[in-house]
Amino acid sequence: MPLHGANPRNLYRLFGIEMPERVLDFSTNTNVIEWGGSWDFPIKDRLSNYPDGECLRVRELIASAEGCSPDSILVTNGSNEGIYLIASYFSGMRASFMDPLYGEYRRAAQAYGAVEVQSGEKPDVSFICNPCNPTGAYIERDDMRETVSSSRETLFVVDEAYIDFLRCGHRPLSPLEHPNLIVLRSLTKIYHLSGARIGYLLAPDEWIRRLKARQPSWSVNSLAQDVAVRFLEDRDFVRKTRSFYAEETPRFISSLINAGFEVAPSMMNFFLVRVQNDMETIAALMKRGIIVRHTRNFKGLDGRFVRVATRAPEDNDYFVKCIREESPPGFQRLTPTPAIG
Repeated sequence: MPLHGANPRNLYRLFGIEMPERVLDFSTNTNVIEWGGSWDFPIKDRLSNYPDGECLRVRELIASAEGCSPDSILVTNGSNEGIYLIASYFSGMRASFMDPLYGEYRRAAQAYGAVEVQSGEKPDVSFICNPCNPTGAYIERDDMRETVSSSRETLFVVDEAYIDFLRCGHRPLSPLEHPNLIVLRSLTKIYHLSGARIGYLLAPDEWIRRLKARQPSWSVNSLAQDVAVRFLEDRDFVRKTRSFYAEETPRFISSLINAGFEVAPSMMNFFLVRVQNDMETIAALMKRGIIVRHTRNFKGLDGRFVRVATRAPEDNDYFVKCIREESPPGFQRLTPTPAIG
């Protein structure tokens, strides 16, 4: 069901609702903080010449930040390419998925003929989204280490696409210490690069060599590499982003809870709101110029929630205002707790 708001015009057409002049997209959980830098590379040159097939400068900057060798990094055409490269290696094998989670893992595994294991069976590869999209839950380092260390015959693929938005300290597991671990990262979520498509894998060198052999030549284009380099050189941008979300997301969630709506706990820049009828909820909000994300394609959620991403404070206040004024059909409205004192 293509109800993501990344293309609002198509979404309004699907619902048969006239698109307002002003639309606020709360379904896309990418960074709302604007970058203050500029681009100084020659566009014509980048478009007419082949890109660096090794993505060396990008890998060097990532390696410096991660404290590892560039040989432990594979830059990909978005983290999605990494998912499909890994799935291709496990063609016809056994796979497991920690639900609810991003749908591309299961889609990629099925495309290559992987068989989803039943409860109690040992998988060859296990996909984990941490922090979790769509719930915003986070598995702490010690718990993750125990999981990875206890099943060394399984390759664990841990997707940390949203790790830069985490509102608590992050101490990542190192794939260099765990030969059965690959970490996926995205540069599109925090760096405004969804259209450029760039991400990377952190993995033991042997896994990097195996997956690189399956990757198409010149997979990551020159423009994506250049803009990624500019962003990666700006360490203050990440700190500024984390500071904003650490303050604004809890405020936004509190406003919704105080308005009587049930919000699932989240450590991220997005969260789930329980609903009774997701389609009615989505349509009601669209008429007010607000788009939220459905959860019908997330196993275990099945449309009982909508996903909402934090935007600028004034946008978030407008979201709460619309709920208070209309209480759109489908929202699970609770009895607000009386104020004390």
